[in-house]
Amino acid sequence: MIAITGATGQLGQLVIKHLLQKTSADNIIALARNLDKAKTLQDFGVEVRQADYSQPDTFVTALKGVTKLLLISSSEVGQRIQQHKHVIDAAKQAGVELIAYTSLLHADSSPLALAEEHVATETYLKEVGIPHVLLRNGWYTENYLVSIAPALANGGFIGCAKDGKISSAAREDYAEAAAVVLTLDAPQAGKVYELSGDESYTLTELCAIISEESGKKISYIDMEEAEFAKALEGAGLPGPFAALLANSDTGVSKGGLFDESHTISALTGHPTASLRQLVREYL
Repeated sequence: MIAITGATGQLGQLVIKHLLQKTSADNIIALARNLDKAKTLQDFGVEVRQADYSQPDTFVTALKGVTKLLLISSSEVGQRIQQHKHVIDAAKQAGVELIAYTSLLHADSSPLALAEEHVATETYLKEVGIPHVLLRNGWYTENYLVSIAPALANGGFIGCAKDGKISSAAREDYAEAAAVVLTLDAPQAGKVYELSGDESYTLTELCAIISEESGKKISYIDMEEAEFAKALEGAGLPGPFAALLANSDTGVSKGGLFDESHTISALTGHPTASLRQLVREYL
């Protein structure tokens, strides 16, 4: 039995989609906080169980009979460590044989502040002694695609990444890689997968593709981190989240989201979706 936390989230749903191509729906358990949102998963024959990151008792019940668990990192930055501990403790108690955890690309050496909670979770997995495999996900290309509309409206794409290279991939690619790892016959405990897209680009290069595909000239406007954070906050993002995104862009300038391992395509057997393809589809 394979269980997936955050099963109704954007990544979780895609993982289940790919798992269904590799194993029977009878082998898949979708763990969700809101059962109403999970009704579409039930239509595929997947068992749905209620589990809330902030309510550890729900996981103790939900993980009964589970062999492998995909722990998709919580979206609640600042609360992740405790929430992840709840899940890991419950998995240990339930006798789960393997946890696959979605961490951050090169988390142990990353300049991104976002890495802190991931490193703490990786450390806790070791301390608890539960067999685990790390799926260190790079940036989702969608993180930048959502900025295309305002960039087109304003004629400029803002950031503070300078000429840093980004080796992002679509959520679909990360989801397929996760499904592969969860269904491999070879033992996975102790493995670390640095997952990223086959293609690397700067934000200037991204803007060139947006310009070509949209027919409208879009320039990359590089700012200082504080200035970029202030601009994001002015656009309606909460202050702490705006600061975290700006810090991540600065991390890009330091090589934090660059990787040439091509691990996703090695796992899936095909190239990751190209940046141009994803921009075109988004437009």
